[in-house]
Amino acid sequence: MGLALTSQLSAINTMLSVIGEAPVNSIDSSSVTTDVAMAKSVLDETSREVQSAGWHFNREIDVVLSPDSSNNIILPTNVGKVDVEAVNAGDKEYIQRGTKLYNKTDKTFTITSTKKCTIVYMLNWVDLPESARNYIMIRAARKFQDRVVGSEKHRQFTMTDEAGALFAMRAAESDNADYSIFDNYDVYRVIDRGNVRNRVTT
Repeated sequence: MGLALTSQLSAINTMLSVIGEAPVNSIDSSSVTTDVAMAKSVLDETSREVQSAGWHFNREIDVVLSPDSSNNIILPTNVGKVDVEAVNAGDKEYIQRGTKLYNKTDKTFTITSTKKCTIVYMLNWVDLPESARNYIMIRAARKFQDRVVGSEKHRQFTMTDEAGALFAMRAAESDNADYSIFDNYDVYRVIDRGNVRNRVTT
C-alpha cells in the first residue's frame, strides 16, 4: 500500500512534535487541548496566507460572474482574490469588496452585465496538492513554535525545512502550469517591439 497524502491530523501532529508534545488521535473532539486548538488555528491561518498568493492549483481563469436580481455580483465565500482583467473590464475598474464585486470607477456595487474574471479560491485541506500541504504544514509548524516556545535554535531548523518545502512547491507550480512569457501580453509586448528601425518614420 502506497503512502497517503498528508492529512490535517498528521500536519497538526507534526506541529505538536516541534514543541515536544505527544501526537493526538483526533482533532475533531470538543475536548482537544489548548495546544491542539492553537495548532489547528495556526494551520488554517497559514493555509489562507499561502493560498491567497494565488497558485495554479487554486486559480481559475475565465470565470463568468452574473449579477443577481438586485444587480449585485455576489462572490462565493471562498474567493480569496478576484481580477477582472482590462480586456473584460472595458473602461471600468472592478475589485473585491467584502463578498461583492465593486465598480471602483463609478463607486457602486451596481453591475448590470456579466463579468469574466480570474479567481483565486481558498480551498479546503483535502483539495490541496501534496506540495502545498507540505509547505503549509512546515510553515505553520515554524510559526507555531515561534508563538508557543520561541526557541531560536528550533526556529533555524524549521526555517531550513520551510525553504526546501517552498522550493518544492514552486517546482510543482512550474511543472503544472507550464508558464510561458507568451501567456501574458503585458510581458510579451516588452519583446514584441520589432526592430527599432521599423518604428522610425522619415
